This record gives sequence, C-alpha cells and structure tokens, in this order.
Amino acid sequence: MRRPGWPSRFWVAFAVVIVKPISWLLVKKDWRRSDRLPRTGGIIMVTNHLSWLDPILVAHFLYNHGRWPTILAKSGLFSVPLVGPLVRALQAIPVYRGSADAVRSLEESRRRLAAGACVMFYPEGTCTRDPDFWPMEGKTGAARLALATGATVIPVAHWGAQEILPYGAKRPRLLPRKTFHVQTGPPVDLSKYALRDGEPLSADVLREATADIMAAITAQLAEIRGEKAPETPFKRPSDN
Repeated sequence: MRRPGWPSRFWVAFAVVIVKPISWLLVKKDWRRSDRLPRTGGIIMVTNHLSWLDPILVAHFLYNHGRWPTILAKSGLFSVPLVGPLVRALQAIPVYRGSADAVRSLEESRRRLAAGACVMFYPEGTCTRDPDFWPMEGKTGAARLALATGATVIPVAHWGAQEILPYGAKRPRLLPRKTFHVQTGPPVDLSKYALRDGEPLSADVLREATADIMAAITAQLAEIRGEKAPETPFKRPSDN
C-alpha cells in the first residue's frame, strides 16, 4: 500500500538507486536533530538554497528519516522529454512563474498536504546571492500555504553543497570529500498570524510570517556554522 505523499514503489526504488549512491559518494554526513522532523502527517519543510546540488542531498536526508520530499519544480521541466515524465512520477509539483496560473502550484500543494505529504519549499526561490551564503529574503508562498492550511512548518538548514558545486559552476569540486551538514529546527510558531474564518491574508501578514520562517532557517544555519547571522537578510534580486 502506497504511503501518503509517496510515489509508487517502482519510482521510489528508481530514485533511491540513483540518488543514494550519488549522495554517499559525494559527501560525508553530519545530520542533526532529525527527531524534530515529524514522520507522519502533512508538513511544510522549508530550507535554504546554496547549490543546484542541494535538492538531491536534502532529499536523501528526508528519505532516510521517513519522508518523501514533494518538491516544487519549475513548470518548464515538465515539458522536457524524459525529464518531464520523471519529475511528474516522483510527485513534484509544477511552479508556474509570472502567469495567471501561479496559484495552481499552491492549490496542488494544499491537496498534497491534506493527503499527508511533506511539501518541500525553497522560500528564497533561487540559490542565495548573499556573498557569505546566508539566506536571503523569502517569497511568501510557504507562509501563504501554512496560514491557509494550518500545516506545521519545519525549518531545515544545510551547509556544504556550495563547496562541491557553487552557484553558476559547471564542474563539481569532488576532492577532498566535503561534509554535508543538516540541522532540523523546531516548528515555526505562526500562531500570532492565525486568521478568523473568511479573513483575507494581507500583504503585511504574509511578509511578517515569511520573515519569521526565514529567521528560523537562518537560526539553524548559524548553529551549523557556529557564526552570528546578519541582522538584516540579503535583499533578493528583483528578477528572481
């Protein structure tokens, strides 16, 4: 029987055969506080974005702790031959940017949450452009979904993928073998933003809730790095 939010057994096995060997080969693991990751029920997992490689490494972390990552992917991927059917089979959700269909990804995410999925968000929307690799300002999608559904938001920070494949690089730096650090934080408390039935979400509420989500991710990253994070997050480029 298929677990809520998971693909068929065939596609799970297919992904695991590819992803796990790559992950184990590329990095050593430093996984912390996985006990904070709920094993059942619909959750929104939010994380920072450092490299095009980190979705694979974060997915391995989630899978090893009993969750299948329902990733939001650019809609263009779904029309690429071979790639499109694969990402669809792996339960990814298409994100339609800059169009009237943009709300469709949130509606589908809401259905998946109700079915018990772990929906994985990169609130920054792209790899961070902060010169010191701290999280940037976030987009409001994760906050909007959380406040509309009441789903638990779990912050997960990671560090190390940027040392293997920096943003914009085409060739990975495989040696010496790097360590991929992951730390799970406690649920983000968004209770002060709870709305009465029928009350609309204001832009101010969404921005403040998003800031709290990004602060939770940043706090976990500061612990991993053993450094103090900037007081003000880097401003996301307007074209992203």
